Amino acid sequence: MTYCVGLRLDRGLVFMSDTRTNAGVDNVSRYRKMFTWTQPDERVIVMMTAGNLATTQAVVSMLDERTKAPEERSPSILEVPTMFQAARTVGKVLRDVIRESAPSQGPDAESPFKATIILGGQIKGAPPRLFMIYPEGNFVEASEETPFFQIGETKYGRPILVRAYDPDMSFEAAVKLMMVSFDSTLKANLSVGLPLDLLLYETDSLAIKAQRRIEEDDPYFNLISDNWGEALKSAFASLPDYEI
Repeated sequence: MTYCVGLRLDRGLVFMSDTRTNAGVDNVSRYRKMFTWTQPDERVIVMMTAGNLATTQAVVSMLDERTKAPEERSPSILEVPTMFQAARTVGKVLRDVIRESAPSQGPDAESPFKATIILGGQIKGAPPRLFMIYPEGNFVEASEETPFFQIGETKYGRPILVRAYDPDMSFEAAVKLMMVSFDSTLKANLSVGLPLDLLLYETDSLAIKAQRRIEEDDPYFNLISDNWGEALKSAFASLPDYEI
C-alpha cells in the first residue's frame, strides 16, 4: 500500500510520501514514490504516485524519456507552459499506460493496473498549483476548500489534517502536521512504512527549498511520534467521564 500527501499553504507546497510496497506479508519492498523535474529559475514539478507499481514506474519512465527526447505531439513536462498543461500531460500518459497494460478490457472494466497521482509545483509567471490525477486521466485541483490531497491509505492520517491545517501555517508547523498524519497511518496500517520522503517548495522561489529522507532512527520523527501518543492519552484522560 502507499500513503502520500500534498499540502497547499499560503507560502508554498509540502509533499510527503512513504516508500513501502507489498504484495502480501512475505513480499515487502521499498520503492521511491516521489519524483521531481526542475529547471533552475523556471519551474519545479513534483509528482507522487500510488497504485500498481509497474504502472507508476512506466509513467515516470515515459515522462523522463520525453524530457530527453521530446515528441512533437507530446511535449515534455519541462516544455509545457502551465501546471494545468503538465497535469494534462501526466494524465494522458497515465491513461495510455493503463490501457496498454490491459488492452482486452472494456472501458468500464476494473483494471488491476490502476494508479493515482498527486502533481504539484510552479512554472514561472504563474502561481503554484496542486492536482490529483485519476486513473482515467482526468484531474482536480486543490483549492481553499480542498487544500490538500491524499492518495493510498488515506483514512488514518486524515483527521489530524482536517482539524489542524491552517493555510497560514509555517513550513515547520506543516512538517510537524505531516509527521503526525504519517505516524497515525504507520501505527494503524502495516502496509505503509518508513522511510518517508519530504519536500518543501516556497512560492516564487522556483527551486526546491528542502528535500530529505526520514529514516527509522530519525530523532525528530521519533520525538513527534512519542509525544503525540502521550498527548492523545492526556487529552483523552482530561475529557469528562460518561455518567451512568
